[in-house]
Amino acid sequence: MKQILTLALGLALSPALASAQQSTVNVKIDWGKVVTTSRSTASYQVVVNPMLERGAKMHDGTFKAIATAGADYVRYVPWLPYPRLGVAELEPPTPEKTSWDFTLLDPMVEDLMKAQNGHSVIMNFSTMPAWMWKTDKPVTYPKDPNQVYWDYTQGTEIKDPTYKEAAAYYARLLSWYEKGGFTDENGKFHASKYHYKFAYWELLNEIDFEHHWTPQEYTKFYDVVSAEMRKVDPDLKFMACASAAPATHGEMYRYFLDPKNHAPGVSIDFVTYHFYATPPADEPFDAMQFTFFDQADGFLHTARYIEQLKHELSPATKTDLDELGVILANDDKSNHGEKMPPEPPLYWNLASAMYAYLYEEAAKFGVDVIGESQLVGYPTQYPSVSMMNYNTSEPNARFWTMKLILDNLGPGDKLVSTSGGDHAIAAQAFDTAKGRKILLINKRQTTATVNLPAGSSVRSIAYTAPSTGDKPPATATPSSSTLSLEPFEVAIVTLGN
Repeated sequence: MKQILTLALGLALSPALASAQQSTVNVKIDWGKVVTTSRSTASYQVVVNPMLERGAKMHDGTFKAIATAGADYVRYVPWLPYPRLGVAELEPPTPEKTSWDFTLLDPMVEDLMKAQNGHSVIMNFSTMPAWMWKTDKPVTYPKDPNQVYWDYTQGTEIKDPTYKEAAAYYARLLSWYEKGGFTDENGKFHASKYHYKFAYWELLNEIDFEHHWTPQEYTKFYDVVSAEMRKVDPDLKFMACASAAPATHGEMYRYFLDPKNHAPGVSIDFVTYHFYATPPADEPFDAMQFTFFDQADGFLHTARYIEQLKHELSPATKTDLDELGVILANDDKSNHGEKMPPEPPLYWNLASAMYAYLYEEAAKFGVDVIGESQLVGYPTQYPSVSMMNYNTSEPNARFWTMKLILDNLGPGDKLVSTSGGDHAIAAQAFDTAKGRKILLINKRQTTATVNLPAGSSVRSIAYTAPSTGDKPPATATPSSSTLSLEPFEVAIVTLGN
């Protein structure tokens, strides 16, 4: 059946691509030669927006998907476009009163923690109250919590350069969710019902864009805030930086990763940084297959540089690439209310193939977490980044590809010597506790043939491809070691003994 579907899809391609020469690769594997041992876990992020609210169209499907994924290191980010959904103290405290209010924040946190069912979460209340920053006039925000507002994070100079005020804010946030409540600025206790235990907390988001932190400022912020939060939870580990453009932010990582620049006793647990492929506005879809992977290779060069800095300066520090995805040019127009055409039919498979490629390559140089961005996007909220089908509220190919990798590959796997891939096909063999597996990725919009080593006994192949659509990965049992891959297919081959 899989062979028939592949041929049918080939006939549906554009004339230029349908007539292009299909790739054929001969994969060679030396199972006795271990190149490295994987440290890599597949994961994703959940960005807070109105679709996560109870009663919203995408709520039930989204939290069902979180439970289905069963992933650790899920990054949870209440973020700036919806201040009332992400900031717990929207007005500055006065001697008479404070504005602490978790009414809109709590239900989504409750639903997340229930769906995670014990799997680890990275909490990141990334948006600081605007009143903590110097601005020409007070920053306003919509009364409607579901009205998108892109101008909340104003100011580049914080009012309290000791960062004690910010540290107290985050310590109270943590206490609300871990300790059953907190005492506010006026000595009043606010009780909650929560006694969660978080494994990780990431301090801020895309610090090169949001408030434009310098390395010196952010490092001091990290030291002061993490020290105060550890008074609440000594076991909490911290993630830092979350750079939007790490290729132009190398000075941040060189400074932050140097222990000499931190206060005594501060631990640098994780660094984080991001990548989105961004094709030009007028680029046709047929060309995006080249743009996505070329830009991915550029990001991987940056990642190797940062990882080398880390190994030299702070080798015990781990890495989470916690926003990996694609942002199409139309998203910016959609985010500002313009009605845009839907993504091209094979777009979701192309984007998922790029994520699989980033996982494969990052595993080779020891990245700990490879996080796909983002679970819920929709028109007005980065629709092309979504891992959910925003029309049906079901997971799409990007989600299922992440799940395919998560279920088959992970820390402790042995990456063995693999060759034979080319510009169109990526191949990597893994010797895992579940058996020998081969990750195959078709980076092109044409079918491809992969010849595995002679004598390979293929037990099964699990895959996402255009033929699987928004359904979970399909499985097949090929009759030989010659495999046919659909356009943008991601496949994991399990070999027999």
